[in-house]
Amino acid sequence: MSRPTGTVVVVGSLNVDQVVTVDRHPAPGETLVATSFALLPGGKGANQAVAAARRGAPTVMVGSVGRDGAAQVATSLLAGSGVDVTHVRAVDAPTGLATVTVDRTGENTIVVVPGANASTGAEAVLAAADTVASAAVVVLQGEVPADGIGAAATAATGRVLLNLAPVVPVGREAVLAADPLVVNEHEAALVLRQLVPDAVVPTDESSLVGALRSLGIRSVVVTLGARGALVSDGDDTAVVAVPSPRVVAVDSSGAGDAFVGALAAGLAAGDTLLDAARQAVRVGAFAVQGVGTQPSYPTLDDVLPRVEADDAEVSA
Repeated sequence: MSRPTGTVVVVGSLNVDQVVTVDRHPAPGETLVATSFALLPGGKGANQAVAAARRGAPTVMVGSVGRDGAAQVATSLLAGSGVDVTHVRAVDAPTGLATVTVDRTGENTIVVVPGANASTGAEAVLAAADTVASAAVVVLQGEVPADGIGAAATAATGRVLLNLAPVVPVGREAVLAADPLVVNEHEAALVLRQLVPDAVVPTDESSLVGALRSLGIRSVVVTLGARGALVSDGDDTAVVAVPSPRVVAVDSSGAGDAFVGALAAGLAAGDTLLDAARQAVRVGAFAVQGVGTQPSYPTLDDVLPRVEADDAEVSA
């Protein structure tokens, strides 16, 4: 029997991903011949919504697309994955675009053109305020305007999962509302400097987590790619290292969004942050074995890779 779960509401971006695969990334000024090309649905917000829905959470997407043909591509997997798209608005701007270049090792570079996503500001969020307020978990990222992020954090009555990626200037109140703040190790340093401009940024990742917690952030998750994640939650600032399964990566784009969506689904179902992170690293590892973002995300019927016995979880 499946357990009851609360609703996940994702306020964020929807894009079309132009995915180009190459043997290696070009040097500046260099022209290379690609090995393949595809147009796929993407955007951090839509990715996270699909990931959460595929892991069993009732999920609602709040965002914007253009009145153009690209909108159909950007939204093509949302409804099919069970995401409620009632609050996805069509606006007079082109649908967001991301150009993704992936090399033979699975490493990627991404250039994002916001387009319609720039319309998901405070006004758009306030139009969906009742839906945001009803969510067990509200997921936010840095690909929509800062006033939209702030408005959603204010409207939320449930848990706010702030994935501040990219790191954009947002109000201190929005960051302190995060429970958890989810960032990678580079973003963590940028967030610390944003909150404390003259801060000495620790080079040790666990100390960096501790520095963020000391500012009043209730919980922090730092993602480390193939190494898994660091988790700090609760009354103390203990940091637990959660290892990731070892897999052969085909395309790492969107793996962080798979992690965030799965983390939100776990939290909405009542998991502790640590237990949700343990599942989320497995979902992220599954995702890097496929091409693209949303098409690579697992459902509850998929078998997730497991952590090897010698990759024991430790306190960092």
